Amino acid sequence: MTEPIGVRAAGAQRTRQTLLTAAAAVFVEQGVNAPMRAIACHAGVGVGTVYRHFPTRAELVVAVYRHQIEECAALAPRLLADPMAPVEALSRWIDAFVEFLVTKHGLGAALQSEDSSLQSLHTLMLDELVPACGSLIDAGVAAGEIDSDTTPYVLMRAIGNLCVLGPGYGREDARAMVDRLLVGCRRREVGGGESAET
Repeated sequence: MTEPIGVRAAGAQRTRQTLLTAAAAVFVEQGVNAPMRAIACHAGVGVGTVYRHFPTRAELVVAVYRHQIEECAALAPRLLADPMAPVEALSRWIDAFVEFLVTKHGLGAALQSEDSSLQSLHTLMLDELVPACGSLIDAGVAAGEIDSDTTPYVLMRAIGNLCVLGPGYGREDARAMVDRLLVGCRRREVGGGESAET
């Protein structure tokens, strides 16, 4: 007897969610270039099941991180609505972005990759995160707190580079370097050589 379409669809959705959960866990342990077989094993399915749901690694990577990227983007307007200095709002958003990058092993490198197969991840970043960061920078520039030469794409790309972890360079090192980067984005007084309040 053939299963009703609704039952099959629900089963496929459960399998997809299981795969996404497994992939997220494996990515944290092994990075976004982890073998698909490791993800299948973690999910308790055959590797063919992974490929039926996600024909390419890039599709799987984007699916795993889409919700978290959208949450990071949605944080920007919430911070701007709070009664705090725009530079503080930008700093808090960058903290969340850095936490996302450094706890998702390999994502920072994936975001910076020129691999054409990861173009959809670049597109998601551009569509969701760059405008969010840009809104915070614009508010900081308007308040005279952020240097007007600061652009969201370049800032985020620099942060992404600083968040590629490796031997002798861990999470706290990345956070410290990003803090130094943000100090450099502060507006400086013209002529006096004094930096704005930090």
